[in-house]
Amino acid sequence: MNKEFSLPGNGDIPTSAASVTDALTPVFHAEQDKLKVDAPLLNKMGIELAQFLDSSPVPTFVIDSNHIITHWNKACEFVLGYSAASMISTRNQWKPFYRDNRPVLADLVLSGHDDIVVHKFYHNKFSQSQLIHGAYEAIDFFPDLHEHGLWLHFTAAPLYNNEGKIVGAMETLEDITERRDAENALRQAHSNLENLIKKRTLQLAETNSRLEADIKQRESVENELVRRNTELTELNAKLSMAQEQLLQSEKLASIGQLAAGVAHEINNPIGYIFSNFATLENYIKDLFAIIQVYESSEQHIASASIKNELTEIKEEKELSFLKEDIPELVQQSREGIERVRKIVQDLKDFSRVDSQQEWQWANIHQGIDSTLNIVNNEIKYKADVIKEYGKIPDVECLASQINQVVMNLVVNASHSITTERGQITIRTSCDDTQVFIDIGDNGSGIPKEIINRIFDPFFTTKSIGKGTGLGLSLSYGIIQKHHGKITVNSEVGRGTNFLISLPIKHKDQPQDTDGDTT
Repeated sequence: MNKEFSLPGNGDIPTSAASVTDALTPVFHAEQDKLKVDAPLLNKMGIELAQFLDSSPVPTFVIDSNHIITHWNKACEFVLGYSAASMISTRNQWKPFYRDNRPVLADLVLSGHDDIVVHKFYHNKFSQSQLIHGAYEAIDFFPDLHEHGLWLHFTAAPLYNNEGKIVGAMETLEDITERRDAENALRQAHSNLENLIKKRTLQLAETNSRLEADIKQRESVENELVRRNTELTELNAKLSMAQEQLLQSEKLASIGQLAAGVAHEINNPIGYIFSNFATLENYIKDLFAIIQVYESSEQHIASASIKNELTEIKEEKELSFLKEDIPELVQQSREGIERVRKIVQDLKDFSRVDSQQEWQWANIHQGIDSTLNIVNNEIKYKADVIKEYGKIPDVECLASQINQVVMNLVVNASHSITTERGQITIRTSCDDTQVFIDIGDNGSGIPKEIINRIFDPFFTTKSIGKGTGLGLSLSYGIIQKHHGKITVNSEVGRGTNFLISLPIKHKDQPQDTDGDTT
């Protein structure tokens, strides 16, 4: 768990020399009671440590467990511009470096914070010390130090007592400004050299370009002949593909009519079965009622042999289990036949082979649900369908054709999903005059170079036999017939959205509409 950094409360900060020494000597407190060492000896040890730090040319300061500065050597005074007298016995270790109060690296080490908290203050400018456990190193630029600012490399390490408890922290600083300036000068020289090389390279490239222009001029005639030959080859290939797609389209139309006819024929026997199930349930209830009367009469049978025979036959045939299982079997069978009848009805509603193609008021949501039921086997293994239906009125339309458009868009969406499992979202909404159907997916998307061609007849990115190139073209024509609009918005790698707008009431007079791509 991450720790939030906070300095201790202000409290009473010691200011006497003895108090400063005491703040330095928590390392020795654990042994004081054990060895009965007196205060003068501790003071003497503290003074020796202060003298050692003052004689060091490395800028160094020490804080105790309360984040109070106990030592600020002369090198610190020279580099940072703050005297020891003004810093010792304060918590102002931040002042030479920052304009606002915030923890320095020694404060974070003393508080035992992990890399996440250190990163909050030092970002990518720090690393753990390879030599000292629990210590950190960092490099940063401080613009307010000296005339032009300083680059400093600083290291903060914890101080432990004999019991291994952190009782303070020490931070050392190294002025690396000259080294950084040298590195910057070296980088600038390297950049200048690279620019010179680029300039010479461009001059060589211009010479090569003039030579290549002569060669290209000689090759232009040959390329023109190759281009014309390629165009002829492509035209022949397109003619062959169009022929294959027309044949495939005719096959699909025949299969659709056959499926609708089969659904129509299946509907009658399903009706018989469904009706017989209702009668069968009543018969079973009557039989169970009779059995119940027989069971209640067993106690009045005087013959022991007959009673034993009845008991044996009930146990052998598991009468109790049959009384529980038969209703469940009948219920499951009824649910199964209801599903079959629903699929058949959806096939009939989708094809509309049993009704005239007339403009009728239709429930768009029912049409979408029927269509999804028909194509469920096509999409159930590839995507989850999310339905976000708004409150919309019935629409005057050719319902089977709108269902065809929805089917084409949903099937195309499932084909575009290349991940293990994707998502197809269907939303509906409306305003005063129009109903909107938004069908989106998180599939592979449509490249910009072909998005303006997706409504062209026979245009497909699928191989022959897997796509006719007519689905979106027919959908575009159907929406035009309804005086509506279909637009597409797609991004490669993120998915595609088709937005259909339909007038709520059909108008006899045609309106200028077009399919747009965004």
